[in-house]
Amino acid sequence: MARVCIITGKTSQVGGGYSNRVRATKFNPTGKRRRQVNLQKKTMFIPELGKKVTLTVSTKALKTMKKRGTYKTLQKAGLV
Repeated sequence: MARVCIITGKTSQVGGGYSNRVRATKFNPTGKRRRQVNLQKKTMFIPELGKKVTLTVSTKALKTMKKRGTYKTLQKAGLV
């Protein structure tokens, strides 16, 4: 399973690791590294459906669900 948030669509990114010396000399010995998205596996009860649902979502999506409500957020994402 790919590491992708089902609500926000967030996925990993590739970025370089730079030190101040690298910036000064324009030489990049550090290479690239993959930055993973902060995904959490959560089981939530949805009263509108009357059941529990297990979701793998980013922490940003958890914050959104807390603000809007889980059911509304899943509806907007087209998952319900």
